[in-house]
Amino acid sequence: MIASLLTEPIGVAHYLVVGAVLFITGILCMATKRNLLGVLMGVELVLNGANVNFIAIGSPYLRGDASSVGLDGQLMALFVIVLAAAEAAVALAIALNFYNTVHTIDVDAADQLRG
Repeated sequence: MIASLLTEPIGVAHYLVVGAVLFITGILCMATKRNLLGVLMGVELVLNGANVNFIAIGSPYLRGDASSVGLDGQLMALFVIVLAAAEAAVALAIALNFYNTVHTIDVDAADQLRG
């Protein structure tokens, strides 16, 4: 399987593998990092891995019909990029507020918050 991926021309399977690697790297980053900014970087990696898969699945190599425009994957990726920008803005605002309150960005200190 892997040997055949390395010898054939670049196709959809290669993009799906890259997207899966980005997704798994983001999951591992979110699971292992204790720093809030590291967790946010993991979330961005997960979203970028999903974007690569959306673009790959929307490619003309997988579509059999020529009647469609073929922008499904690109539109989904654009939606995810807009969502990621909004998520980053809100998450950074929360991180700054958390740092002003607790004087650390360690996510283990979040259990000390009182509402």
